[in-house]
Amino acid sequence: MTAYAAALAAVALYIAGALRLRRRGDAWSPWRALSFGVGACGAAVAVAAPLPGGAFTAHMVQHLILGMYAPLLLVLGRPITLALRALPPGRVRRGLLGTARSRAAAFLVFPPVAAALDVGGLWILYRTPLFAATHERPWAHALVHLHVLLAGVLFTVAVCQVEPLRHRYSIALRGATLVLAGAAHAVLAKSLWVTPPPGFSAPDPHTGAEVMYYGGDAAEIALAVVIALRWYAAGGRALRRPARPSGGRPHSRTGRARTPLSTKVER
Repeated sequence: MTAYAAALAAVALYIAGALRLRRRGDAWSPWRALSFGVGACGAAVAVAAPLPGGAFTAHMVQHLILGMYAPLLLVLGRPITLALRALPPGRVRRGLLGTARSRAAAFLVFPPVAAALDVGGLWILYRTPLFAATHERPWAHALVHLHVLLAGVLFTVAVCQVEPLRHRYSIALRGATLVLAGAAHAVLAKSLWVTPPPGFSAPDPHTGAEVMYYGGDAAEIALAVVIALRWYAAGGRALRRPARPSGGRPHSRTGRARTPLSTKVER
């Protein structure tokens, strides 16, 4: 019930922000609201509802929803952008924008780092005694769920870049990170098919590994589509934008495009 309550609270806050924009005559896409709502409810169902299949297969369905599909839907809802546009100017809004564009946040959403936290965490979970330990300690099981969700959100934010970030990384870096992360996820699924965690009898581990493999592929294709659409939209805006007489967007010492904190939040 805690998961459902948290999901309902998140959706209620999101709807409140969207209604605040509407009351002042500002638009907010209903598709974003739908995406966020489905993502929040999906995460709650993954944690609290019984899922189909044997024990290992059900666990893998849970892993895919909580770590890949729900994060994608939540991020496409752009909750940080909504909050920044709905909050009145003041300390809370400045604090949220400063946190989103802080050095710590920039480190966590650097695509290779986010991929290591996401896929690397799964390797640690399934290829060490940690997976067995989570079944004996409910608090450890809850922490793993939280890590899978948060790591999935960080990775999705890193490769999609639909929220206000300190740095905008190139499509080449994000695409390469997605491909390598997908390969690592697929290799892990194949290793689980060959050598499943102890305590599960065939054919359940094989089915679960196949769910992980093919379900992961589908989620990664969806991420690639988002990256491609963002790249296409950015190219169209660049063609419509009048040429600057000189200079351009300021860059950091590393050469990555950096967005000033004073810049208006993207709609």
